[in-house]
Amino acid sequence: MWRRSDTPGRVTARPMPEADGDWPLPDFDRHGRDVLDTIHDYFAGIRQTPVAGPHDRRQLVDRLLTGIPEHGQEFDGILADTRDKIIPELLHWNHPRFHGYFPTCASLPGVLAETMTAALNVNAMLWRTSPAASALETVVLRWLAELCGYPPDADGLLLAGASPATLYALAAAREESYAAAGHDVRTHGLNAPGLPVGRVYTSDQAHSSVDKAALTLGIGLANVVRVPSDAHYRMRPEALEEALTRDIAAGARPLAVVATVGTTSTGAADPLRAVAAVCRRHGVWLHVDAAYGGFYPLAPSLAGRLEDVAVGDSLVVNPQKTLFVPLDSTALYCRRPGALANTFRLVPEYLAPAHGLGPGEEGDFMDLSPQLGRGFRALKLWWVIRSFGRRGLAARLEKAVRLAEDLRRRVREHPDWRCVADSVYPLLCLRYEPAPPGGAGGTAEDRARLDRLNAAVLEAVNASGEAFVSHSVIREGYVIRVSIGNIRTTEEDVAALWRLLTETGERERGAMAPVVRAG
Repeated sequence: MWRRSDTPGRVTARPMPEADGDWPLPDFDRHGRDVLDTIHDYFAGIRQTPVAGPHDRRQLVDRLLTGIPEHGQEFDGILADTRDKIIPELLHWNHPRFHGYFPTCASLPGVLAETMTAALNVNAMLWRTSPAASALETVVLRWLAELCGYPPDADGLLLAGASPATLYALAAAREESYAAAGHDVRTHGLNAPGLPVGRVYTSDQAHSSVDKAALTLGIGLANVVRVPSDAHYRMRPEALEEALTRDIAAGARPLAVVATVGTTSTGAADPLRAVAAVCRRHGVWLHVDAAYGGFYPLAPSLAGRLEDVAVGDSLVVNPQKTLFVPLDSTALYCRRPGALANTFRLVPEYLAPAHGLGPGEEGDFMDLSPQLGRGFRALKLWWVIRSFGRRGLAARLEKAVRLAEDLRRRVREHPDWRCVADSVYPLLCLRYEPAPPGGAGGTAEDRARLDRLNAAVLEAVNASGEAFVSHSVIREGYVIRVSIGNIRTTEEDVAALWRLLTETGERERGAMAPVVRAG
């Protein structure tokens, strides 16, 4: 362990006496206060902390790589190393000027809840292994369903992320679809005699988790049918209809359709009612990936303007993206009773109850997915929702919508920037397109130069440490994605980002060969 030496700013290693028990509680109290002080200082100084910095992978590993200590070390030194070697080298998702990917940030009630969850160390696999945790998960799932507009009595469970949620939903869809055709995939797998080729349908804008699910389930990438999207990057229902009709006529078995509410690249939302109508006509399971957009109906200005996720046979929503709950926190729902349990329930004798379930008793959450050991994810959701309330959550989501609209206004007023593939959600795809003297050009070479210019702007912004943004490549070309939704982001942060983008754009433009506006 590490003790501070007489020389300020240096620590020296000194082994602790060997022991075979846990810390004494007085030591825990002292170290706990030090940890809370460190967390306090982290949040208090986060605006003065670079969002990101230059990181060399090899140097980072070399700096941290040591032999396994033979003796226990003092916690003061461990915490000091965390402050000095770990925290400065992170990409700070909690930073108010972090605008990359999706705005996953941890609210302070959630931070404290994670601490409590770790202390309780509950395994929420069975009701009898976690009575209150299982009951609380049931309650929180009903709350989340109500917040996003899904039937609160649907089967559901909390998971580690949207990707496993989509995987499990598609597994259930595969099971039901093949069972309806008389094939026992649960017993025989994809080696079932006479099994037709199964296919999954999704937009050409859908998340890669659909492809990964197809890989994992043995469906194969060749059987993920990418349905074309329209000019606004939404799935075209008529194209879905054509694909289903064609494949059914050819003898393939449609297993599921995955529609998205809040695509990763542009924040587009597929037209769920029209897509659901197509699915009903063909008897195909509809899974709705609303990991990003699912809770935005809470925002007053978006009420009545968003897709109805209740049409999905299954649904994934991500409180970790938009409800300020620390990673990880995802909810999967299925309105087809028993579909998840019929797919995954397998109870060995050592987990079987001593007696059967009585009237009104719930099943176990382990029955709804392949996972057995499960953490106590419900507590942090319970704390965050109770701390902010429905109105508080709505106000915070509305703030994100308002801040994004302010940035859109700034972009519209600037002659060299434009917002492409605009979304109702607080996600903007920006493109810097300065017009050269003598007019605009629209050749492939011009577009390639603008792509390089926008990539250079993004790299320079992120290297500055003042903000962090991510990118995508869509039909309009390389775009700078700005995702707004951090609980700490203010009007001043958005204004600072805009200044940084415009100043960086001018500087990078001057450093490159002349560029032209794409036609």
